[in-house]
Amino acid sequence: MGSSSSPSQPLVPYGWDADWESEFAPYAEQGLLPGRVARVDRGLCDVITPAGTVRADTEFVVPRDPMKVVCTGDWVAVDPEGSDPLYVRTLLPRRTAFVRSTSSKRSEGQILAANVDHAIVAVSLAVELDLARIERFLALAWESGAQPLVVLTKADLVPDPVTLAYLVQDVETAAPGVPVLSVTAAHGEGLDVLAAVVGGGTAVLLGQSGAGKSTLANALLGEDVMDVRAARDVDGKGRHTTTTRNLLAMPGGGVLIDTPGLRGVGLWDAGSGVDQVFAEIAEVAEGCRFHDCAHESEPGCAVLAAIDSGELSERRLESYRKLMRENQRIVAKTDARLRAEMRKEWKRRGAIGKAAMEAKRGGLR
Repeated sequence: MGSSSSPSQPLVPYGWDADWESEFAPYAEQGLLPGRVARVDRGLCDVITPAGTVRADTEFVVPRDPMKVVCTGDWVAVDPEGSDPLYVRTLLPRRTAFVRSTSSKRSEGQILAANVDHAIVAVSLAVELDLARIERFLALAWESGAQPLVVLTKADLVPDPVTLAYLVQDVETAAPGVPVLSVTAAHGEGLDVLAAVVGGGTAVLLGQSGAGKSTLANALLGEDVMDVRAARDVDGKGRHTTTTRNLLAMPGGGVLIDTPGLRGVGLWDAGSGVDQVFAEIAEVAEGCRFHDCAHESEPGCAVLAAIDSGELSERRLESYRKLMRENQRIVAKTDARLRAEMRKEWKRRGAIGKAAMEAKRGGLR
C-alpha cells in the first residue's frame, strides 16, 4: 500500500480500493486529499474525504466536454483540510458512467452517476407494466458498464401469487440475462436478496417518479434518509421527492446513489447496450443475408423469418427497431461519416420504394 493508505482508510466503505489508491498516488504526492462526490449542486459539491465531508468548488474542473463535469459517484482530488476556499482539482478516470441524452438540441450527453457497479431499475407494480420503457433503461444500464437488475416495487399490490409470477416472467422476457426481483419495501419483503446482490459495490437507483425509489432507498439504508410522498391515484406518478443525486453508504456494505424520477431517458451512443437487451434478436440477425439488414423487408432476413415462425416476439422487434433508430440519430449528430451513410441509406430505400410503386403501376396498366 502507498503513502495514502492510512489516511484513506475511512473511504473504504465508500468504495475505495487498491486500484483507486494507485490512480490517486500522484495527487497524494502534491498534498491533495482523495474523496468521493456525494452530491453536486450549482458548481459546488459535497465530497467525502478522510477528514470528513467537505464542500468544494468545481471551478477548476469545468470542461468544455459535458461528459467530463463532476458527477455524483466520481472520485476526485481536493485541496487539503484548512484550505479556504476548497477546490476539486481533478477527476480520477471513471470505471463506468450512466449517461443519457439531454433534451437540448445541442446533442449533449448527461452523466447521471459515475463508477457504478449495479444499475437498479425500479418499476412500480401499482401501474401497468411498460416493457418498452424497461428495455430503454436496461440499454443505458448495459452501455454504462454496470450490471443491471430490475426491481418490481409495491409487490403487495398484486396479492395473487400466480399473477405476480406472470408479471415477473413478462419482465424477465424483456430483460434477458438480468435478475428480476419483486419487493415490498414498506414491509421489508425481498429486501434481503436485493441487499445481498448490491452490497458489494456501488448501486444507482433509477426509475420514473412514483416507482417507489425513495421508499426502497430508505429500506436499504435502514433509516428515513429520503423524503417519501404518495403517488397520485390517477396514474401512479410521483411528485419528484428526490431532486438531486445523493450518494450514501449502506449499513450492510455497499454504496447507494439515489436519483430523481426520470421522465425521459433518451439513449446516448448505446448501440451495444441495445444489442445486449435484445440479445436473442442480435443472435438470430447473424443469419441475415445482408450484414446491415434493417429487418424490415430485406430478402433473406433471418429475423423476419423468426417472427413468422413465432420464434421471436414482434413487440420485441418493434422496440428494438425504435431504440436502434433513436440511437443512430443521436450518434449521427456528432458523427459526420454516419450522417452521410444514413443519408445514403435513406436514398437507397427511397429508390427501392419508388421502383416498387412504378412496377405496381405498370402492372395495373
